[in-house]
Amino acid sequence: MLALTFPETKAFMSRLLLSPVFDRFLLVEAQISTGVTISIDGHFLKDFYTEEELEEKEYADSSFSYWEHLRPVCLNLIKGKKTPLGFKFVFRLNSSNTAKLLSQAELPFSPADVAGLYLNLRYDQGKLTCTTATALSFFTLDKSLDGAWDSMVKKFFLKQEIAFEEA
Repeated sequence: MLALTFPETKAFMSRLLLSPVFDRFLLVEAQISTGVTISIDGHFLKDFYTEEELEEKEYADSSFSYWEHLRPVCLNLIKGKKTPLGFKFVFRLNSSNTAKLLSQAELPFSPADVAGLYLNLRYDQGKLTCTTATALSFFTLDKSLDGAWDSMVKKFFLKQEIAFEEA
């Protein structure tokens, strides 16, 4: 598990809410506290859409919504003159990028073995933090996936020019 803090909160929030930087992550859940606390379950409800819409939205093999579809909703909840009291976003790496990570890192796992690679963003008391997490569909003492995921997250933030510090 990796724990990071972001010293430039405003710059990070701009990337999160106003740009497509995180759009290809799946949103597992969101919780935003302003005057009230609003929770969003990121599970994608396929019954709401036609087959054509599902193909167009690339949701045929996913159980969660892409951030790009929920970002405008979250932006509307957060924007305003007052800073939110807090928020939490749980993102999951999509299946194609999970497969790429496994291949590039030459890990001994198949994509089916990986239940999820998670990015947890939390804003509380003026501090923005990120923690990583991995989940496999079986128990193992092998932590190579953890290391590869943590390394990829740091590279992602560096590539996106998002300043961070290890906590």
